[in-house]
Amino acid sequence: MSSPDVRRVRTGAPWEEQFGYARAVELPNGLVLVAGCTSVVDGVIDAGTPFEQTMTAFGVAEQALGQLGLTRADIVRTRMYLTHARDVEEVGRAHKELFDTIRPAATMLIVNGFVDPSLVVEVEVEAYRGGAA
Repeated sequence: MSSPDVRRVRTGAPWEEQFGYARAVELPNGLVLVAGCTSVVDGVIDAGTPFEQTMTAFGVAEQALGQLGLTRADIVRTRMYLTHARDVEEVGRAHKELFDTIRPAATMLIVNGFVDPSLVVEVEVEAYRGGAA
């Protein structure tokens, strides 16, 4: 049984129900973990350039944070998973555009692939609600 002090956000993405996970989980200490986000919007892949996919994926994460009353400014860590090293510059440019003034800790990794080959990037974020118990 889960703790009543842990808040979970579901966004209705098809894989949340199919695989049994929440899009975001807020712990009592104020840490918020957002599951991997891609450029899937309303169950449809919003394929585009690596830059566009990155912007969309971070937008999905931001929407989940918004359900908890948090914003991009509350993000303290990002992780970016890419399928091709050639996309590092575009993904990095998107990250800079979104987070240049926030400066979260960031990691970028090259991975073998995702559940759909048209996806080239997946992101995760961690946020922090200051003043939590």
